[in-house]
Amino acid sequence: MSEPLLQVSDLVQEFAVRARGGTRVGVVHAVSGVSFQLEAGETLGLVGETGSGKSTLARAVMQAPPPRAGSVRLRGIELVGLKHRRLLQARRQMQMIFQDPFGSLDPKWRVARIVEEPLVAFGIDTRQGRRRRAATLLERVGLDPGRFADRRPRELSGGQAQRVAIARALALDPALIICDEAVASLDVLIRAQVLNLLEELRAELGLAYLFISHDLALVKQVSDRVAVMYLGKLVEIGPAEKLYRRPLHPYTVALLASIPKPDPTARRVPVARTIRGEQPSPIDPPSGCRFRTRCPRAQEVCALREPPLRELDSAHVVACHFPVEDRDRELEATAADELGGRAPAASASGAGESAAGGAPVLGNSVGGRGKAVAGGELRRG
Repeated sequence: MSEPLLQVSDLVQEFAVRARGGTRVGVVHAVSGVSFQLEAGETLGLVGETGSGKSTLARAVMQAPPPRAGSVRLRGIELVGLKHRRLLQARRQMQMIFQDPFGSLDPKWRVARIVEEPLVAFGIDTRQGRRRRAATLLERVGLDPGRFADRRPRELSGGQAQRVAIARALALDPALIICDEAVASLDVLIRAQVLNLLEELRAELGLAYLFISHDLALVKQVSDRVAVMYLGKLVEIGPAEKLYRRPLHPYTVALLASIPKPDPTARRVPVARTIRGEQPSPIDPPSGCRFRTRCPRAQEVCALREPPLRELDSAHVVACHFPVEDRDRELEATAADELGGRAPAASASGAGESAAGGAPVLGNSVGGRGKAVAGGELRRG
């Protein structure tokens, strides 16, 4: 079996909390023992509410800053511990696209210079060669170099600015691109166009994506596999279709319950039945299972022993002492019917953040991966 493109093992990232005067008063356990792998050409979606550690995990993979412990191997090369030029060379293989394109683009630079920046940093090609390369990249992301090369970010729309950020990420021909809420700030139509572009580039260049988002409906459409993160831990990983159809972890059930459905007669389990309370502080996470303080299925063992990730179905793993079974889903559906399909009386704090702000993008339902849809929605080849 070939080696995965990215192999992350037992990754830990912590930050000291200091009081006035520099006295250390605590530690933020942002990422705790996370392990996963990503194959070449694969898209892995990463979901979870705000504060679950998704962006911190992405930055730890990038070694910006390096993790406190654990291993990150890219094409068989261990990144943790690399310094200076060796780390710089390794970073050529992975790039990042951020949520706010205007925050990641220098407002004083023109578009051509922004796209050329990685080439200049690595001393690649001549000045004329870099200019030609920038023009080619702009064309690839759907921007006319004659119109856009000399513009500054303030002269671009949000979608155009994000396309410039994508062109810059492609400049060094990376194998992996980390998309950290890369389309969250865009409107629905522009979001679909950018996602179509990312998919076309994946098919054309064989790129792998680590796709971070709050929007569960969106993540299902763009991902081959989905990983669910809660309070610094991965609680479930599985193929997108399987995870959305048969979630095994109670937290995944709660996230999916928070997605609004356009059909008022459809079965809906009230969110309040799937999750309760507030997310604990990462400075003092609960013992055992970190989700136990909000889990309706929690028992004494959940506080005493941390559940390991275990495979319950083909390529579908979960960290739970009492995973959700088909019988439980039927009981929840029956309870929803008895409630008359009413909308939930209460919502979980932070769960399904994008859903709380309105209907998910690309339609109001969790669409299937691989479907070609019109009207500017996502196309999967």
